[in-house]
Amino acid sequence: MSAAVAAALAAGLLAGSADASAADASQVRIHDIQGNTRVSPLVGQQVADVPGIVTGVRTYGSKGFWFQDPQADGDAATSEGVFVFTGSAPTVAVGDQVLVSGTVTEYVPGGTSSGNQSLTEITKPTVSVVSSGNEVPEPVTVSAWSVPSEYAPQGDPAAAGSINGLALEPREYALDFYESLEGSNVTIGTSRVVGATDPYAELWVTVKPWENDNRRGGTVYGSYESQNTGRLQIQSLTPLAEQPFPKANVGDVLAGTTEGPLDFNQFGGYTLTARTLGTVHDRGLERERTRPQRSGELAVATYNVENLDPSDPQEKFDALAKAVVENLASPDILALEEIQDDNGAKNDGTVGSGQTVKKFTDAIAAAGGPAYEARSVDPQNNKDGGEPGGNIRQVFLFNPERVSFTDRAGGDATTPTGVVRGERGRAALTLSPGRIDPANTAWDNSRKPLAGEFSFRGKPVFVIANHFGSKGGDESLVSHHQPPNRSSEAKRLQQAQAVNTFVKELLKADRRADVVVLGDINDFEFSQTTKALTDGKALYPAVKSLPRSERYSYVYQGNSQVLDQILTSPSIRDFTYDSVHINAEFSDQNSDHDPQVLRFRP
Repeated sequence: MSAAVAAALAAGLLAGSADASAADASQVRIHDIQGNTRVSPLVGQQVADVPGIVTGVRTYGSKGFWFQDPQADGDAATSEGVFVFTGSAPTVAVGDQVLVSGTVTEYVPGGTSSGNQSLTEITKPTVSVVSSGNEVPEPVTVSAWSVPSEYAPQGDPAAAGSINGLALEPREYALDFYESLEGSNVTIGTSRVVGATDPYAELWVTVKPWENDNRRGGTVYGSYESQNTGRLQIQSLTPLAEQPFPKANVGDVLAGTTEGPLDFNQFGGYTLTARTLGTVHDRGLERERTRPQRSGELAVATYNVENLDPSDPQEKFDALAKAVVENLASPDILALEEIQDDNGAKNDGTVGSGQTVKKFTDAIAAAGGPAYEARSVDPQNNKDGGEPGGNIRQVFLFNPERVSFTDRAGGDATTPTGVVRGERGRAALTLSPGRIDPANTAWDNSRKPLAGEFSFRGKPVFVIANHFGSKGGDESLVSHHQPPNRSSEAKRLQQAQAVNTFVKELLKADRRADVVVLGDINDFEFSQTTKALTDGKALYPAVKSLPRSERYSYVYQGNSQVLDQILTSPSIRDFTYDSVHINAEFSDQNSDHDPQVLRFRP
């Protein structure tokens, strides 16, 4: 410690003495390190004897501590706190008055290719503890009134859409507001949970209870412009071995005060790392049950069962089966996504899924459901994406007491099904079950659509089960590019165009054909993917028949959003649609997707 700094500390520099400030006005402070943009003006430079008080210590994961200068500079754009990365368990404690020397670094969680913003931190630190037991600097309150309603500024075109070089405007934009508090001690009051506790001991709340809310307590993501500014991720600084993280479902309440440093991480961006964690109050969210289909109605459903294979515990099969029977009311046709082969992720060339399907259909029958029959087409080994060796695919289940399947042999992984005009001028598939255009590059390393021809009360119904490419590679909503790059959309757009072309072939053969396109589309109802599926009014996204607040099948980072869809051809005019919320809003999940059900009279 330099003599000047020691003298300044003795004079009460950290307590806010004006004389002390004058004694060492050239000393680098935390707000000098943070600056008024996202990237520190001192990045790459060495700093010495930076003063502050420890506000949080993390002994797991990215080990280190946060410290904060109690002498704010009066500039709302410059944070007074910063993270010190130690790499090993820190030896400081909350309330320690410290002097930190080290290198100013900008760390990008997930790497620069992720598009994430960077976290300003001090690395390779040398830390001197001056005193202990000091009061932690007063937290900044994050509330409905302090977070701006506008989400982010538009990125600088001259910098490839980046906002890194823009001066922060914390009173104008939510992302700027959070960035201006990066590393600072913050607090929230009683807040509603909008993202259930996940396996990584974190949950999401909103500090804006009215922002795109729905009746079950979530916050709906209904357009690319409704990012939901009040969302905030919550973690705890207390190791789980000392205090288990609370279980919470969407709609529950995190009551009382939650306080700690504001971090930035790869999986959610701005995160309140709680030194003091509020108490979860259970609001009793219940899993939904759809009504049974009536005698003249055909019920068609889609359900992503999340990498189901025989090595999964029987409890998972039983829980999924119970949901089919009790929550989905045993639909007549059920399209399943993510059915794995008979030995799961074991990568030995196995592609058949007969054991997986039988174990599931047996569980459904044991739960009181129908004796479903199944149809599918085995993929080529490791050609359809997903978990290596798992060979996920779509599978049709159908209740033979209510509906029959029209089998036309010859379908395999590489042979496309086609459309012909059959008896009485009706459309027919050349192969059933069959895959749609499997050689199309749109399906490279992705699931090929499974088409099947069914008969209900003597009338053909065509069902196309899909599992489009994932959103992997897309930048997050907290990207330094605004708007974020969504690179994965290009593949889904091509996939949607291929399915739309096939549907148009069916409708050309018979404009009255009943066609249902369904599955894990991995995209929103307002996306270009959905627009491509519906091109020429060949299909209608049935989820749009629901009120906007009820359009969701998945919850991601506190946003309730649509990924799973059912779309209908023009002949299906009168229908009822239900997004059956049984998984996505709950910490205890059998899958991370909610199933969808469509009922209509062919």
